[in-house]
Amino acid sequence: MHYSEISADSLAVLRRGAVIPAHLLALDENRKLDTRRQRAMTRYYLDAGAGGVAVGVHSTQFAIRDVGLYEPVLELAMRTAREWEPLGGRRPLLMVAGLAGRTGQAVREAGVARGLGYHAGLLSLAAMKGATEDELVAHCEMVAQEMPLVGFYLQPAVGGIHLPTTFWRRFAQIDNVVAIKMAPFNRYRTLDVVRGVVAARAEDRVTLYTGNDDHIVLDLVTPFTFMRDGVPVTVRIRGGLLGHWSVWTLRAVELLDRIHHAVETDAITPHLLALDAQVTDCNAALFDVAHDFHGCIAGCHEVLRRQGLLQGTWCLDANEGLSKGQADELTRVQRDYPHLMDDDFVALHRERWLG
Repeated sequence: MHYSEISADSLAVLRRGAVIPAHLLALDENRKLDTRRQRAMTRYYLDAGAGGVAVGVHSTQFAIRDVGLYEPVLELAMRTAREWEPLGGRRPLLMVAGLAGRTGQAVREAGVARGLGYHAGLLSLAAMKGATEDELVAHCEMVAQEMPLVGFYLQPAVGGIHLPTTFWRRFAQIDNVVAIKMAPFNRYRTLDVVRGVVAARAEDRVTLYTGNDDHIVLDLVTPFTFMRDGVPVTVRIRGGLLGHWSVWTLRAVELLDRIHHAVETDAITPHLLALDAQVTDCNAALFDVAHDFHGCIAGCHEVLRRQGLLQGTWCLDANEGLSKGQADELTRVQRDYPHLMDDDFVALHRERWLG
């Protein structure tokens, strides 16, 4: 599948920039898939105005592959997205599937995702540790033969590998690459990606998305200007594919709309910039920064548990859970930043989503 086969409306969602939540995994107390609540989460994201969802990614837990849940979870999200009538009516979506593993596995997963109707694959390179740059590029080229790719710079703290500008230039030159999610949680390495895309002359084809949950607002309002052939080239990060946006999603959609308007009208205000620190403070609690991200998935689960969408914070790995003091930190940010929370929206529609 080539990106030219994506419907024009769905491709436009990607190009303009959208809120794409990294879909969480709903489990019951036996750590088995809770289909009802998994479906309810997808409905929540769509009703909140997300431009699509990313399924089978880090927030969905890479371990779904070890317990036979990869295809069932992807299929459930796609079926729900097709059948659900969101608030405001149907609209184009951009559906992203997480792809992981060595080349054989990633190619197989791309085939599954393509068969289910996903538009693009978010390609994790965590399993390629120790590979040379040539081997990494060859791996990406093989998977890109199956479906359009979204590159993924995953932070090393949760399994990612260092990827220099030279890699991102070569990656962006692959014809079937449509976007890159930058999530190194590192300003220098984020710049490596942007520079690579500009050097590849791919800025019109490869749309940049932030995955830097620690720097969301500033990523989205900053113009990135680099010299190419003696001429300045400016690019922007258009949207976000974020674990942070798997919760409080309505507010994320409102925030991105506000940022798009501010960028288009050249009206970036100090109040808008101040939101960067507030969103980052929320993320510190959500992602358990105090304990090196140990509770990053359970923290997201806890927010949805408090809102009544999930029953608990269970992860596939019994060793993953909230860290000491993390629940108190979540309580603090919910108290301090009510304008960033969507509890009322969830309470109003929760029973409909669970129905």
